Amino acid sequence: SSCSSSDEKRQAPAPVARNNESAPQPVAPAAPAPMVTLPMSITDAELKAVTGAPIKLSTYNGKVLLVNLWATWCGPCRLETPELVKLHKEFRAQGLEVVGLSTENPDASADKVREFVHNFDVDYRIGWATPEVAITLMQGRDAIPQSFVISRSGRIVRRFVGFNPMDTPQQIRTAIQEALNDKGAAD
Repeated sequence: SSCSSSDEKRQAPAPVARNNESAPQPVAPAAPAPMVTLPMSITDAELKAVTGAPIKLSTYNGKVLLVNLWATWCGPCRLETPELVKLHKEFRAQGLEVVGLSTENPDASADKVREFVHNFDVDYRIGWATPEVAITLMQGRDAIPQSFVISRSGRIVRRFVGFNPMDTPQQIRTAIQEALNDKGAAD
């Protein structure tokens, strides 16, 4: 399951002409090609952090990274967070870093995010995705949570959209193992 942002305006589909063969039919926009690596616009963005220095994903180059997009109000995100904390504890010694990026407005949600971090004993970096970073990462899928497991070489091993408590934790674990086993050098 997943949540979608109620703040984002949805574009109405184009009207379809009926009983008129010559009327132009709407064409769905082409889906963007899936990202193979995170673009520099994402890795070099300076993102506000809950505590400490700003988050810059480029500082994790050469490490296995799990980037999670979430929000405090998202039920599936609340189910997923304890699993991410467990995975971070399990794989941290092997080199896994986890960064959680809230899609909420940092000024309006600062207290809620701090409370969330405290209540869920989150032991990894938490900050906020700028709208540009969130839109780029979501690639047209306005759903959270979304997680990306990225190998040391910068390759996106797997993208997860939504969270299923029965399947997703093991699938993320498998993707983390694959990323840890990827010995490619960081570029």
